[in-house]
Amino acid sequence: MSDMFPLSVKGAKTSRRGKVLVGPVDLELDGQGTCVVIGPNGAGKTSLLRLLHGAARLNSGQINWACSTEAAHHDQTFVFQRPVMLRRSVEDNLIYPLRMRGMARKQAKALAADWAERVGLQDMLRRPAPVLSGGEQQKLALARALIVAPKLVFLDEPCASLDGRAMREIEEILQEARAGGTRLILSTHDMGQAKRLADTVVFMFQGQVHEHSPAEPFFAQPETSRAAAFLRGDIVE
Repeated sequence: MSDMFPLSVKGAKTSRRGKVLVGPVDLELDGQGTCVVIGPNGAGKTSLLRLLHGAARLNSGQINWACSTEAAHHDQTFVFQRPVMLRRSVEDNLIYPLRMRGMARKQAKALAADWAERVGLQDMLRRPAPVLSGGEQQKLALARALIVAPKLVFLDEPCASLDGRAMREIEEILQEARAGGTRLILSTHDMGQAKRLADTVVFMFQGQVHEHSPAEPFFAQPETSRAAAFLRGDIVE
């Protein structure tokens, strides 16, 4: 288990322009496996990930890591639904976070080449990142997040708008990262993906956590009627 965890969230809330986006949230997460955050559109999945990551302002409540907040932020990364690419080559995108952390350029280039091969972009190192396909950009975003050997990665709908082949490739990368001990917390609207990847599930509705449980019992028999309705494909209001 990572020395970042457990992560304890008590009464956490974030709002924007007077509107509560998430909260109050009470949640405790350990440092193992993949936690999948699900819920209807507008439930607050992205806002919860941003709040835990520190990208959204904590207006009230507490978010406590087992280590210092500074150390926790250093050891985690975030992959957005729409990849943010530097207007540079694939290689430069991979090198950038390593150089920011003080790694020598020669070593960074070698590591970039290794990660490009891991995600199937080894023939694209010199190609400008913005011209890659959606699936290729998402693989690059994942490689850039994982190349710094984080203990935790947040992923916001990492396979949204990707075809089946690209989704399978992304999931293989995620499963490999999980097997290597990286903690993953991701949101998804795809229940097939949630069932394939989840060790634990957080079900959200109207900005609050309604269920948090191991994946198998959740998908077999959720505890709340809203979660059951959501899994059936009903409109949840």
